[in-house]
Amino acid sequence: MRHCARWMLLLALVAAFAGRVPAQDRDSQLRTVRGQVLSKDDNTIAGAVVYLKNQRTQTVRTYISDREGNYRFSGLDPNVDYELHAEHQDQSSSKRTVSSFDSRKEIVINLKVDKKKS
Repeated sequence: MRHCARWMLLLALVAAFAGRVPAQDRDSQLRTVRGQVLSKDDNTIAGAVVYLKNQRTQTVRTYISDREGNYRFSGLDPNVDYELHAEHQDQSSSKRTVSSFDSRKEIVINLKVDKKKS
């Protein structure tokens, strides 16, 4: 009977620990996309709106570029494609794709705002 209780305790501990491992693995695989928003003359643009669209769910996240023109999206699912572009005043950048086939954890994409919004 004592032997059975020890095994039950051991199994309970293993099950509790095993339940936490996948979440840690999942978090370590999440990706980040970052970069700068630039004018057609390669000057950084503060206050540009950067749009990140999840191609699976069609949800859109936004980020306003900081004083140095930087933007950053973290916690991105590595199994999803994303579409990315920036807008400032009446100008827009080209749309860029972050592919699920790109295995990098940190992806740097600079966005050049150089054409009229469509």
